[in-house]
Amino acid sequence: MRYNHLVASLLITVLVTPVSAQSVKAGIDAWQKSDYSEAVAIWRPLAEKGDADAAFNLGQAYRLGRGVPLNIGAAQTWFERAASQGHVDAQTTLGLLLFQNGNHIGGLRWLKAASEKGEPRAMLVYGTALYNGDGAPQDPVLGYAYVSRAAAQGLAAAKDTLAQLDQIMPLEDRKKGVALALAKAKAAPAPSSKAEPKPAKPSKPTAKVAPPAAKPAPPSSAPAKAVSAASGGWRIQLGAFSQRSSAEALFRKLSGSGALAGRQAYYVPVGAIVRLQAGPFESRAAATAACNALKGQACFAVAAK
Repeated sequence: MRYNHLVASLLITVLVTPVSAQSVKAGIDAWQKSDYSEAVAIWRPLAEKGDADAAFNLGQAYRLGRGVPLNIGAAQTWFERAASQGHVDAQTTLGLLLFQNGNHIGGLRWLKAASEKGEPRAMLVYGTALYNGDGAPQDPVLGYAYVSRAAAQGLAAAKDTLAQLDQIMPLEDRKKGVALALAKAKAAPAPSSKAEPKPAKPSKPTAKVAPPAAKPAPPSSAPAKAVSAASGGWRIQLGAFSQRSSAEALFRKLSGSGALAGRQAYYVPVGAIVRLQAGPFESRAAATAACNALKGQACFAVAAK
C-alpha cells in the first residue's frame, strides 16, 4: 500500500511540475509555433529566477504585445534585468529603446556596454553619437573607430556612414580611429565569434539599423529664407542624428546663412539615423562652395537621389 502511495505521489509530482522547470528553448519552440501565451508562461518563472535569456525574451513579448498586453514599461524592466547580467542583445535593445525615446544618457550607457562587446548595431549608433556629440562628449576619432568596426562586420548602414566620414574627416584622425578600432577588436571580438552560442530570441531587436533602401523624406514645410526657388541635382549633407528634432534644430540654426538662401531641408532616414541635407544646388561645385561658406560646420556635397 505504501509503495502504491509513493508511485501515486510521484505521478502527481510529475503532472504538476511547474513550467519553470522547462527551458528557454521550449519557450522559443512555442513562440515559433505562434503559441505566444505558452512561451510567456515558460519564460516568466525562468526570468523571475534570474535567467537572462528568458528575461530578454519576456521583454520582447511585452514590446510586441504577444502573449501579454503590449507594455513598453514592462519590456524595459525585463530588458534591464537581462542587460544588467551582461546580455548583449538586451543591452543593445534597451539602449536603442531609451535613446530613440529621448533618454540619450541612459541609452548610451547600454549602447556603450554592448559596443565594448563588439555588437555592430550598438557601435553604429554609439559611434555616430560620439561623432556628433549627441548625448555624449564629442569625440570624432573614437566615433570613427566604432563605426568602422560596425562596418567591418558587414552592417550596411555602418558602411554608408563610414564612407561619409571618410569624406569629411582628416586623414590623420581616420588613421587614429582605425588604430583604436583594431585595438578594441583585438580586446573584444564580435559576439558572433565567441564560442558560446548566441542566445535565442523570439524576434529581432526593437530597432533595425539597416532597413531596405530608404527614400528621402519630404522636404521640410519651413524652408530656409528663400530669395528664389532653387533647383538642381545636388545637396549638401550637414550631419547625421539619432533624432529628427536634433537635425531640425541644426537647420534652424544654419538657415540664416546666405549659403542656404533659397534652399530647403531634407531629412533622410537611414535605420536609426536621420541625415540632414539641404538643397538643391545646380552643381557639385555650387554645393561645395556652400559648404565652404558654412565655416566650422561639417559638410560635404552629395548627389540628390
